[in-house]
Amino acid sequence: MTSKVIYNGGLRTTCEHLRSGNTFITDAPIDNNGQGQAFSPTDTVATGLASCVLTMMGIKARQLEVDLKNSTAELTKYMAADPRRISKIEVILSLPSDISDKNKKILVHTANTCPVHYSLHPDIEKVISFNWVL
Repeated sequence: MTSKVIYNGGLRTTCEHLRSGNTFITDAPIDNNGQGQAFSPTDTVATGLASCVLTMMGIKARQLEVDLKNSTAELTKYMAADPRRISKIEVILSLPSDISDKNKKILVHTANTCPVHYSLHPDIEKVISFNWVL
């Protein structure tokens, strides 16, 4: 098993990563009967894309001997109705500017081929922007 999720009541869950024991909570969003006091389940999916992009780029950067430390990803998740679902995820990356054009191209390809990107339904629009500004 990978994780365990406990329903706490009040539209809140506690999620535990079994190997490490790390936990986080989710809360239903305000626009879906919740309190919006934590990540919603769909927030975790969208955030998973950004986290996966940075992780995979970090793996490739290590191989290229490039330092991506302090790179960031900011994301916006858009929802659709009927059925209620994620319709679009925009990720804006801020990355070091002192990377060669060749390595930038490799890192962009790596980002766009991360496992979460491939795992999300094809109807979800995924927009990833790369700002080489750090």
